Amino acid sequence: MSTALTTLASKRPQAGADLLRIVRINEQIKRVVGVSFKINIMALNAIFLAKRAGTAALGFGVLSNELRVFSQDLRNCMDALTGLIHDCVNEVSVVLQDTRQTRLLEQAAGLAPAQPALIRVLHTREQAGEEHAQRLSSLRRQLKRALEDAFQMVELGGVLAKSAKIEAAYGQSFAPALAQVSGEFDGIVEEIRSSLETLRRSAFVAGN
Repeated sequence: MSTALTTLASKRPQAGADLLRIVRINEQIKRVVGVSFKINIMALNAIFLAKRAGTAALGFGVLSNELRVFSQDLRNCMDALTGLIHDCVNEVSVVLQDTRQTRLLEQAAGLAPAQPALIRVLHTREQAGEEHAQRLSSLRRQLKRALEDAFQMVELGGVLAKSAKIEAAYGQSFAPALAQVSGEFDGIVEEIRSSLETLRRSAFVAGN
């Protein structure tokens, strides 16, 4: 019985730390979503500017449209990540609730350590705790894979942004305006890449 109590009690600090890490991950995801909206608006403006520039900015217009599609795909990816984060919060919250109730059981065990009913309850809780741990581990793996997919997507966005900078040079009289827009694209995509890199290194995602 003492082993079961020790096992459950040891999960308290880990669950609390995990919850804090998950909240931080969610904040980073929300920042990425906000920035992806900027790319969408910038891409629409860039497409309009490319149309004004005519055939000289044809390639720039195509790349701007691809960046608009990229921003939409990125938001969809972030939505999936948000869903996984919410599932992780639910699992960790259950663990925290269980550990709070375990404190009451510890007190009861101190008063009547040999009660068979208490031993059965502890055993059931230990089994449930293992199931929650397995589900959380599975969610962690899914989150890690989803982050890798998002990172690869952003790498592609970076290639598009850099290609737009090259195409901007062919915009003739519109070249300075196109160069400014493409530079902003590049900066925002790099900001997103940096945020995702931080998420990949998160102790929760890494399983530390």
